Amino acid sequence: MIAPGLIVALALGYLGALFALAAWADRRADAGRSMIARPTVYALSLAVYCTAWTFFGSVGRAAEGGLAFLPIYLGPTLAALLWGVVVRKMVRVSRYHRLTSLADLVSSRYGKSGLLGGVVAIVAVVGVVPYVALQLKAVSTAFRVLTGTGTAGAPPIVADTALYVAVLLALFAILFGARHLDATERHEGLVAAVAADAVVKLVAFLAVGAFVVWGLFAGPADLLGAALADPAVRPLVGLPGGSGLDWALATGLAALAVLLLPRQFQVGVVEVVDERHLDRATWLFPAYLLAINLFVLPIALGGQLLFGPEADPDAFVLTLPLASGQGALAVLAFVGGLSAATGMVIVEATALATMISNNLAVPLLLRGRSRLERGPSLARWVLGIRRGAIVLVLALGYLYARTVGDFYPLVSIGLVSFAAVAQLAPSVLGGLYWTRGTRAGALWGLAGGAFVWAYTLPLPSLADAGVLPAAFVDAGPWGVAWLRPHALFGLDGLAPLSQSLVWSLLVNVGLYVGVSLWTRPGVIEQAQAISFVHVRRFARAGDRAGDRAGDPEAVAWAGRSVFRGTARVGDLRALAARFLGARRAEAAFATWAAAHPEASAAPEAVADADLVHVVEAHLAGAIGTTSARVAVASIVEEEPVPLDEVLRVLDEAQQVRATSDALEAKGQALARATDELRAANTQLQELDRLKDDFVATVTHELRTPLTAMRAIAEILHRHDDLPPERREAFLETLIQEGERLSRLIDGVLTLQRPEATVAGPAGDGQAAPVDLGRLVAGALRTLRPDYAARTIHVDWTPPPAPVVVAGDADSLTQVVLNLLSNAAKFCDRGAGRVVVHVETDGGEARLGVTDNGPGVHPDDRDRIFERFQQAEHGPRARGTGLGLAISKRIVETHGGRLTLEAPPGTGARFVVALPLAREPTPEPAS
Repeated sequence: MIAPGLIVALALGYLGALFALAAWADRRADAGRSMIARPTVYALSLAVYCTAWTFFGSVGRAAEGGLAFLPIYLGPTLAALLWGVVVRKMVRVSRYHRLTSLADLVSSRYGKSGLLGGVVAIVAVVGVVPYVALQLKAVSTAFRVLTGTGTAGAPPIVADTALYVAVLLALFAILFGARHLDATERHEGLVAAVAADAVVKLVAFLAVGAFVVWGLFAGPADLLGAALADPAVRPLVGLPGGSGLDWALATGLAALAVLLLPRQFQVGVVEVVDERHLDRATWLFPAYLLAINLFVLPIALGGQLLFGPEADPDAFVLTLPLASGQGALAVLAFVGGLSAATGMVIVEATALATMISNNLAVPLLLRGRSRLERGPSLARWVLGIRRGAIVLVLALGYLYARTVGDFYPLVSIGLVSFAAVAQLAPSVLGGLYWTRGTRAGALWGLAGGAFVWAYTLPLPSLADAGVLPAAFVDAGPWGVAWLRPHALFGLDGLAPLSQSLVWSLLVNVGLYVGVSLWTRPGVIEQAQAISFVHVRRFARAGDRAGDRAGDPEAVAWAGRSVFRGTARVGDLRALAARFLGARRAEAAFATWAAAHPEASAAPEAVADADLVHVVEAHLAGAIGTTSARVAVASIVEEEPVPLDEVLRVLDEAQQVRATSDALEAKGQALARATDELRAANTQLQELDRLKDDFVATVTHELRTPLTAMRAIAEILHRHDDLPPERREAFLETLIQEGERLSRLIDGVLTLQRPEATVAGPAGDGQAAPVDLGRLVAGALRTLRPDYAARTIHVDWTPPPAPVVVAGDADSLTQVVLNLLSNAAKFCDRGAGRVVVHVETDGGEARLGVTDNGPGVHPDDRDRIFERFQQAEHGPRARGTGLGLAISKRIVETHGGRLTLEAPPGTGARFVVALPLAREPTPEPAS
């Protein structure tokens, strides 16, 4: 066993480290360096779904039913596939309307109903408090297991670890979840701590699982063999019992829970930095669930094999290391369980406190105009209420843990909470996708579903705890059998959870749809319904959290259509100052005045609709949409607006957004066109420079032979008495320079008129069939004397069949002659060798000319294809530098390509690739 003092010191040290991390993250956020603006941190924060239930209770569930624990994690995995649609829409709606909680979302959607928001808050608190109790019970039980103080019965209050954990977690939640009044501000420290918790609990659980599989057993095969050999454990290895309907309902329940649990809404919607982070979360969060559940069944099997069915399976994660003398590992497991409970309790308490404050306490505080006129500021009151609500949630959780928690395993307590939050699904999901849903339908559906849930799950638990008579469950109230909570209306054969879920959601959905179709929505309801269901029309699809979406001025569009009344600017300023503080209120009004210079900011001036709703939006971030509406309504004389005007203004808002999007698209197109014009101008400038270089080079190259020819002509003119042999030499030089000049002019003309190279033999501009084999053979005959003089051996084998391309034979002959001449110039002197081949490759004809010279330096491989350029590295041959440039131009004009390859060893290989003609001529190569 572990000394209690050591466990307490480790727990305090761990919580202190979380405090330090959260404080550091908050300081970074204040300095403008967000720690949570990373998709991985966002995905890890979603792992707050994995609580002490996962760490301890899943093993207990697996020890009783094998794979029966899986639906709780299959549901979120399947739900993650829809996050790109459902959660993304929740994020956009919440940012656009500055929503702070699920209660805010429901109340705002259905006409900003204070009553509906209060009902949602009550359902959430009643449903989730058992889940908070589960965490406190798990930590207390783990402490007693490690210290050997026993797990039977509740300890005295002064010695109850759960009490002190509750106090510490309440302090943590107050410091980092209720520091500011504006609940729409991200709790950077809180999210950072939750993400760190996710890593700690995963590492701890994997460590215990690996120890069980490879430490207590010789590997998975050994563990599985031992389980199959034990008749008592063998059933856990196969598929679990129960109906497929139970599995399907449990999976669907978990899928709803990961969307609608208050803590999941807090980290997944309210705290999101960038909605694009959802893209990574859709795969990283399911991967996390897979990893943390990898060893659940092995630990359960190991515990059953070593301890038997009498041991507490919820404690296997601790007792297996302890029984093996691995105290350090047991302590690590305790810290992992503590981290799992810590993250859940802190975030859940923060989310529930926001609901209690904004949807229950503050509306009561604001009832009546006189409440607003007491004292200069209500901000401290509201913040105090929120902090008190955190204490209340932890106190209720602790009370539930002491009175009822010992009668149920951890998993059962968690499922009760899951079934409770599932009652929010019709009003939330229906409100996001169905404009016909009404406030009355949502209220009746939620109330009916919550009543059936309470009747079929929490009340029977009170009977088991002795608070209610046992006959309530066994025989039904007043002995009416068809009212038995676990066999309601005679439906028997399903698990209690499945039956509760079937009946509660059936009643909930039936009332929601039926009453909504029966009743007519009010003006505000219709306006809110349109702005929720069609939020994409009002907030740009690409908006990120913290951008235009969520801007109070953007929220004004949603409320402008349903406001007609009068209010003084001074009254609105005073109202904002009472809740936001003087500094924040002045900053908000200064921002408004800068954006609307035409509006008067004088205290006695009449405020327009936009200013009223901007103030309401700022207040909504602090006290919720319901309370904000109550506060604003207390100083605004509002008149009803006809429905047709509501729809007209909403259409105008959509048209403004559409026009804005169109203007933005045009601006982006104009920017692209500007970039293209800039690139074209740069290209034109480069072409102009190249033209100047070309003219200068051509002039220089033409001047050289002309200068030589002029000098020779002057010598011949002045000296009639030159010896015949001298005169003959001068005349031969004159002829050579003339031929060189002719070649230069032909090359320039070829470069300047590339389109002429594909003219047919008749000069009609049509390409003719050309057999490359015959063309190469003719070129080799032409160059045979030159090759013989240089003692160059030619390796040439004509192709077995004609290789026909479409083009101009003279132009292609010039290409082949250029390549063969270049090969001769650079061959190895005295042992020159040139290899020529013609072949087909797919739909191409390939002509290759390879020499055994020094090759081309890598730095020169692009340069040699430029006009008047030659290789700078290695030997240089006399020439104009136009041969390869002309050849490349001719080949490209024929739709082919000329490339340089570097074969192994020395030498260079030039390859011409041309498209084959459609109908090659049968004439054989010679």
